Amino acid sequence: MTRSSLGYTLTAGAVCVGLLVAGCSSSPQTPSATQADSVTVTDQWVKAADSGMTSAFAELANTGPGDVRIVSASSPASTRMELHEMAPGEGGSMAMRQKPDGVVVPANGTHSISPGGDHLMLMDITAPLTPGTIATFTLTFEDGSTTSFDAAVRDFSGNKEEYLPTEDEPTEGASATTSNHGG
Repeated sequence: MTRSSLGYTLTAGAVCVGLLVAGCSSSPQTPSATQADSVTVTDQWVKAADSGMTSAFAELANTGPGDVRIVSASSPASTRMELHEMAPGEGGSMAMRQKPDGVVVPANGTHSISPGGDHLMLMDITAPLTPGTIATFTLTFEDGSTTSFDAAVRDFSGNKEEYLPTEDEPTEGASATTSNHGG
């Protein structure tokens, strides 16, 4: 072997070893943060109900640098859920309606899901929700990420608002009059 071919062989070998070591690097891959990663849920509860509709409430905190949007909610306790808001109804009274654009939790801020405001509406509960039991909920964010939480069921006598279904929404089981669902 000549001196130059030995040099090329050693150089090529060193490059291969370097690539092999780099390929086996143990540097951790940081997963990209999701909207759900920056949201915490506290003070969560759901209004007790025997049948029909009821509402769930919580405090949402966003520790991330950007706004996050909740686009849907689900629970084994209801066959269908909606995100709701309060809006002026007929005669100036406040009424509930679906919030089709979702719920925004501001960057480094909070959003209250509370009686008389935005809330999670269980449209058709699957079994009685009795005080002292727990219901599980999953929030889905605009980026497709999810977070789940448990909420204690408790008695609450307030918030007997009118429900305003949307035009494409079935009203079976839902009344456009005052109902005792807690939203």
